[in-house]
Amino acid sequence: MDETARHRYRQRLEELRAELDGPAAQESGAHRPEPLDQQAVGRLSRMDALQQQAMARAAQERRARMKARIDAALARLQEGEFGYCTECGEEISPARLDLDPTVPTCIQCARAGG
Repeated sequence: MDETARHRYRQRLEELRAELDGPAAQESGAHRPEPLDQQAVGRLSRMDALQQQAMARAAQERRARMKARIDAALARLQEGEFGYCTECGEEISPARLDLDPTVPTCIQCARAGG
């Protein structure tokens, strides 16, 4: 992989990371679970509030997993290993990296693993 391509992938990964750390992500993470007063709200309101809390936690977990994938890809870039499968060592297709620059494996290893 040439230096121009590495620079392009680094820039894209940093942009993805900035989106995850941006104001919109901070807003959605600001909804902390609050204890529900069982006497003050009805059963359906409690269920709705619990569902909203669960959805906020799930979104926060997805952001954390994506940040970890981005950090791992940036580390591979730094080490000169980006673009090579972490399983078999073969080159990952540029089309696959263009689709998702955080992928650590080639398509064959991804299919074999799951």
